[in-house]
Amino acid sequence: MIRRKSSSSSAKSIKTRRSSSVGFDEFGFALSKKRDKKIQHRYNDYSYPQPNPIKVKELCEFLSYWNGSSFICRNQIERFIRIGIPPAIRGRVWKCLLNIDSLRVGSSFDYEVCQAEIRRPLVDLGVSEYSIISTIDSLVDTENEISSGQASGLPNTDLTLFKQIALDLQRSFPTHRTLMGQRPEAIEGQAKLFRVLTAYARYNPQIGYVQGMSYIAAVLLMILSEEEAFWALVALLEKPKYLSELFDSSMKKIQHQALVFHQLLKHKKPLLFQHLDNLGVSSLHFIMQWFLTLFTSLPCWDSVLAVWDLIMLHGLQAVFRTGLTIVLLLESRIMNMSEEATVLPVLLRVPVDISQHRVLIPALWNTEVQEWEINCMNCLVLEETSGGQDTAAEKIQNESGKSQSSSFSARQKDEKPRLKVAQNTSKTEAAGLNSKNVFTRLLKVAQNYLLETGKRSAAAKSSPAKKSLAPSRLPKTRISTSLTQVRARRSSSRRSQNSTLGGVKKERFPSQDSNGGSTEESSQSSAGRLRSGPVGRVAFRKSRGQSGRRNSLLVKKQNSRSQQPPAQTFLQPEKSKNNDDCQETQTRNVSTRCPPLTERNYIACPMTANQVQESQLI
Repeated sequence: MIRRKSSSSSAKSIKTRRSSSVGFDEFGFALSKKRDKKIQHRYNDYSYPQPNPIKVKELCEFLSYWNGSSFICRNQIERFIRIGIPPAIRGRVWKCLLNIDSLRVGSSFDYEVCQAEIRRPLVDLGVSEYSIISTIDSLVDTENEISSGQASGLPNTDLTLFKQIALDLQRSFPTHRTLMGQRPEAIEGQAKLFRVLTAYARYNPQIGYVQGMSYIAAVLLMILSEEEAFWALVALLEKPKYLSELFDSSMKKIQHQALVFHQLLKHKKPLLFQHLDNLGVSSLHFIMQWFLTLFTSLPCWDSVLAVWDLIMLHGLQAVFRTGLTIVLLLESRIMNMSEEATVLPVLLRVPVDISQHRVLIPALWNTEVQEWEINCMNCLVLEETSGGQDTAAEKIQNESGKSQSSSFSARQKDEKPRLKVAQNTSKTEAAGLNSKNVFTRLLKVAQNYLLETGKRSAAAKSSPAKKSLAPSRLPKTRISTSLTQVRARRSSSRRSQNSTLGGVKKERFPSQDSNGGSTEESSQSSAGRLRSGPVGRVAFRKSRGQSGRRNSLLVKKQNSRSQQPPAQTFLQPEKSKNNDDCQETQTRNVSTRCPPLTERNYIACPMTANQVQESQLI
């Protein structure tokens, strides 16, 4: 026994010497040799872009006035994530995106008090969190004693929880400096991870501890402090945006999400899906490992952190997006494989050339998976599961019908084959319709979703549209009003011109009104109105030099055409009606013979009644 103890102690000392002599990279992983890289599946040559000092300063200033509810802040942080988050500031970015501080302030859960409560059953079991891995055997023995009834008074639930967490601590990043070997840093890191996981099991006893949480909590402890890592784990597992649809005690949620990815791959890449289906490879074989560990099994750690940055920003949508990107990058290799034994290792252990930062991350940003697509696939999976339950009920009913039909007569037995054939044909037709109508159901779900979003956007835009007119219509109304004003002015000027022209032709001398007054002043005012305005002024200026000549020609033509002088006919306005008729016929003849001259003369040189009278007398 003594020799065995010495050998074990010497083995531990050799391990500590090896771990102390091993070097670590910038992310804390051990620098392994070429022959060990294939076993550990960890690549230490990173290709992520080096941070720019100016961009780092801008990001620090941006995080100082961060507002998680602002759409502008979300777009700005997405730009920085696309460029690349520096490792020194990644913790601040994650805290802002997960809103850890407000979550801790708004909760009544006390982390320190919970740790004090956890240490009590550990003391009862004679176990410490700093030696939890070395005491797994003793925990298993005590659990067997409790189940057999030999020991009593110990909490069985806490014991099973401690045993599950201790078993997963050995598997969580065994090559990282905070979890590797028996060095003080590794022992402290294992104790932190144990405390965070047990605290979350106390925080949410409905879920408790699920396999895969140790990887997520370990990554958070590499970036954040212990309590911040606990609240970050709470935010990731509790908020619907992130991983609340992946983790539960029965593991049904992760299976459902694997089926959703199965449908997404079927409609995004049907040929690849058909090839995997022919080989017998289901998405459940590799998606559960990818989703539960959030792609921490990738060999290049810089790519893992970049994927996590995108998950912190977009949540579960980024998880589906990353899985689809990896499958698309492996499509050419998978299509050339013809056996299941060669396909699964490539999917479970993604090659280094695919997972490098310069290959995976640009392809990830170019791949698009919308939220409505995930919702449609989710509806299809729910419909298929409900359809499966219906078919199971139909099978039970058919079996009961068969048992009852066994007691029928021979005549009815002869009719059984016909009924069976009809039932089988109906079942096959129903199965064919179900397989053919999957795509139509998907289209219907997508159409309903788009119609709902269109109605919401139309309802949101209808209220401001009613209040204010469209800006494109305003200049049209202005132009139309200006045109109507110009037309009204022109029509009024033409009416006034026609009225004055009729007055000149019909009344050569000023007439008297009913009160005995003269209307000469009104004719003078109408002629003055014609000279007012821009058109009248220009016409008056142009025709001022030609007015005398035109007036003389008009007078000569009128004297030659009429036998009697116009003064004799118009000096007596109170004569008989026959004279008036003759006067009207003479004026009509003059107007019909040369209307353009009179109109041009009248418009070009407007004259009052006195001027017309004087010209005709001369």
